[in-house]
Amino acid sequence: MARRETAETAAFHAGALSILAFMFLPLVVVVATSFSASGNLAFPPEGFSLAWYGEFFDDADWLQAFDNSVVIGIGTTLLSTFLGVTAALGLQGRSGGWGRYLAPVALLPLLIPPVVLGVALLVYFSEIGLRSSYLGIVLAHTLWATPLVFFVMQSVFSRFDWELRDAGMDLGASPLRTFYHITLPGVRNGIVVSALLAFVISLQEFIMALFLSNYATRTIPVLAWGTLRQSLNPVVSVVSTFLILLSVIVIAVAALVMNLEWVAKRLS
Repeated sequence: MARRETAETAAFHAGALSILAFMFLPLVVVVATSFSASGNLAFPPEGFSLAWYGEFFDDADWLQAFDNSVVIGIGTTLLSTFLGVTAALGLQGRSGGWGRYLAPVALLPLLIPPVVLGVALLVYFSEIGLRSSYLGIVLAHTLWATPLVFFVMQSVFSRFDWELRDAGMDLGASPLRTFYHITLPGVRNGIVVSALLAFVISLQEFIMALFLSNYATRTIPVLAWGTLRQSLNPVVSVVSTFLILLSVIVIAVAALVMNLEWVAKRLS
């Protein structure tokens, strides 16, 4: 029996390691090719060089695309966090009536193919003057980021002690004051994690941005796609490496926030 359990554990660990290797191997290839000394994407890289990193920082198009991605990501984060948090807060305690239909409706944007959303938004934004604008891309990315924020905050609010809020309002505090002094400190870490998740979603989104951006508002994924259509330039690997690094930093911050929340609960 003990040998069987040992064999099953070993098989499980081997399977988990295989899946992790399958997921992370492409990332390793991308990072490695960014240091290639040759002018083409090749793995293993032919020599070691930082020249392509220098070319990235000297290229105004790439720097503008990076700035666009950050600006759009911040706008998406702010808007989707506000909408997702307020929607989850409004739904809290309303399991009947219209409340039970809100969660499935909030999921709909994630079920629609991004190509369909991109075409539909392109037509609609052209009619109202938002085509190729920062605001238009932010609104498009918000369609994907808000449902994720909403479901994360639903989980966070379900673990909050709402009797504390009721006690504050019974003592005469306004709803806004109660939220700021009682509810917000208890769910702040969840809001931070949701905001970071929304930023990563916006940073990586490509298809809707391809339909809605132009030369001045294109994001890094859009410019990378256009560059790859012309040549296999290692600068694309440099950009991808920066995106991977930024995503890892965001995930690490989110994990740190959640871990600090777990430690605080254990100590309290």
